[in-house]
Amino acid sequence: MSHLRDKITDRSAQVAVIGLGYVGLPLATAFAKAGFRTIGLDVDPRKVETLSAGQSYIPDVPAEEIAPHIETGRLAVTTGYEALNEADAIFICVPTPYDAQRAPDLSFIEAASYGIRPWMKPGQLIVLQSTTYPGTTEEVVQPILEKSGLKAGVDFYLAFSPERIDPGNQQWSAYNTPKVVGGITEECTQLAVALLHQMGAPVHPVSSPRAAELTKLLENTFRSVNIALVNELALLAERMGIDFWEVIEAAKTKPFGFMPFYPGPGVGGHCIPVDPYYLSWKAREYDYYTEFIELAGEVNQAMPYHVVDLTCQALSLHGKCLRGARVLVLGVAFKPDIDDARNSPAERVIELLLSRGARVRYHDAYVPHFHVGEDVFHRERVELASVELTEEEIAGADCVVIVTGHRHLDYGDLAARATLVVDTCNATAGLGDRDKIVRLGAPLTAALAPPILR
Repeated sequence: MSHLRDKITDRSAQVAVIGLGYVGLPLATAFAKAGFRTIGLDVDPRKVETLSAGQSYIPDVPAEEIAPHIETGRLAVTTGYEALNEADAIFICVPTPYDAQRAPDLSFIEAASYGIRPWMKPGQLIVLQSTTYPGTTEEVVQPILEKSGLKAGVDFYLAFSPERIDPGNQQWSAYNTPKVVGGITEECTQLAVALLHQMGAPVHPVSSPRAAELTKLLENTFRSVNIALVNELALLAERMGIDFWEVIEAAKTKPFGFMPFYPGPGVGGHCIPVDPYYLSWKAREYDYYTEFIELAGEVNQAMPYHVVDLTCQALSLHGKCLRGARVLVLGVAFKPDIDDARNSPAERVIELLLSRGARVRYHDAYVPHFHVGEDVFHRERVELASVELTEEEIAGADCVVIVTGHRHLDYGDLAARATLVVDTCNATAGLGDRDKIVRLGAPLTAALAPPILR
């Protein structure tokens, strides 16, 4: 332990990061910036080629942060696991999706663990960062690695430290977001803490990998449940004729005991739609059923259906039906101002619109290509390309549906030019009670409302 600690302290340790996506690339860049020789490994040769040229494919990590480290050799990238032979510390930052039945898919973690095993050596530190259920580090990763003949906690060090990357967040990054670490032994924890401290952010040790794994699931389940709450109340507010967005702004004035969450077309990204199901799946092993988590998931998954119903209702009040209507979807990234469309609610919204006979086009300056289908909601795979947001495109749509409210768009101009707008994220707030705008979580305007609501 003392040898590796010394190398961490004087920053002569070599760090490897497996998986150069939204989590791994910021981490690898942060270690290189901290002065460590860093190896980035990814099975996608296109990523390796891009990074080798000093370019980036992730907006949160601009090319100017990567290029100097590539040029000096401080950061090297490869597709070959053999480079791990020289690593003193290895971080696993690979995807953890779920399958069609929302059961965990650990195939990427397993593949990375098998890839590491032939190149292991005594004294290495291996840290899993991929979000997963409690027990994965010890029940899945550890047995695979120990088939090398080395024993965890004795011959090598093993820990879990959950990633806390928020794409598009300019305030909190890999450099300053506090870290949580739990090792399988106290020594494992101490070494992982010592290494992560080198990036400058506070590090909070916990008693075990399981505690660290559950920490990440708590963080994202907290968000999922609260988003479900405001989604449910937004639907109630629509029926009551109350603008729920106004209610949230009022509640925000309370300086204690309240944290604002916002309704929308559903939840997206790699964390909130996925992580709670990892926990509920694991809970069943203990004869425990996380009804609160499941209920929140049901509410959030129902929101794309409500968006389509709202679109259908708005068109109907304009004397049109959804079948055959030209619908322009604005925004398919899972949140504003990023290029990440993983698990975006726009996918289900578009699939449901297509299944009901609408003619769908989309615009998203961050996501030039988007595909839907190949599932039970729309059997056929449909490849879509972002269209230019021209005056003709807007005017030619029977309805414009704002799914993701990218901030660079002029929604006032859009509303003026569009025939009908369905706003799922309050992007048109403050534009007045125009009779062409229908907002999720707000009452229909007097001009649009059916007689019973007038």
